[in-house]
Amino acid sequence: MLNKTFSPQSQSAFSARFEAQKIAFGPVVFQCVRYAWKRGMLQALAQAGSAGMSVTELAATGQWSRYALKVVLETCLSAGVVYLHEGRYVLDKAGYCVLTDKITQINLDFNHDVCYQGLFRLEESLDLEQPVGLESLGDWSTLYEGMAALPEPAKSSWFAFDHHYSDVSLPTVLPDIFATAPRHVMDVGANTGKFSCAVLAYNSSVELHLVDLPGQLDSAEIMLREAGVRERAHLYPVDLLNPELPLPAGMDVIWMSQFLSCFSEPAIAGILQRAATALAPKGQLLIMDTFWDRQRYDIASYCLINTSPYFTAMASGNSKIYESADYIRLAEAAGLRLLTIRDDIGYCHSLLRFGVADA
Repeated sequence: MLNKTFSPQSQSAFSARFEAQKIAFGPVVFQCVRYAWKRGMLQALAQAGSAGMSVTELAATGQWSRYALKVVLETCLSAGVVYLHEGRYVLDKAGYCVLTDKITQINLDFNHDVCYQGLFRLEESLDLEQPVGLESLGDWSTLYEGMAALPEPAKSSWFAFDHHYSDVSLPTVLPDIFATAPRHVMDVGANTGKFSCAVLAYNSSVELHLVDLPGQLDSAEIMLREAGVRERAHLYPVDLLNPELPLPAGMDVIWMSQFLSCFSEPAIAGILQRAATALAPKGQLLIMDTFWDRQRYDIASYCLINTSPYFTAMASGNSKIYESADYIRLAEAAGLRLLTIRDDIGYCHSLLRFGVADA
């Protein structure tokens, strides 16, 4: 495990108290900064450059009232998003990130559109280990059951969040998947089928086996047909929370990407046991995920750690962003042994490669 710390060792008590107030008013700052971004205030200041704009000049555009400008920009000032120079507001570096950085914008949209209302019930969700906050989006026992029916803008923001991180990583791991020349590859948690299509396009002889809930496989099948690779794809609608349902056997490679974090540790243990059983004698299990303990930079660890409450309140009630050691421990208990770890894939992914322990 990599050593992680987020506080400077020499932090004074006064500085620590200031940091504590930032936590206390975090939801307020979030909403005001988001308003400034979505409603064009930050863009107007960016266009003004280092000269900045006064509240009077901004109000004269007719886009915002003087009252709204003062409330929102003063909060942005306190957060380092803007600064004041001779009575004029100027876009600061953090504001520039909000305005231009794609990851920042995706994280803002995800937390606002998917999580914000539901996180109000985080305490209840933690106590019950159920996603009580999901009621803000729909009537499902887990978010995954309702994925295809998520309301907008939550649906678009969820997929943007999920795909932005994985889309950068997935193309670079195709050689890893085919390193052992597999003929039968199983994609567990196939989702929309986007990665499955990439695998089938990469190798013209591989047979791909997609495992997911029926709704997700319906979406995947459409994509497979549109890509012209449906004939080499085999669909298995399986509720992986049902331990009685096996995975199709004889697999040379079983692939799981950003999948196990959707489940509790007991559920992961059961899935890994079934995966070990489904492997061919020399088969391998490849798990790509975002482990907060294997990040090069604290900014990535910070974002990943603070994604876990989404899983609690909105997704499943009992899953999270795990440490790599958690997966390794559970895999070993399932009769698998760690072969290799590859870090620094895309933004924040690592790839764990397992073989059968007695192979």
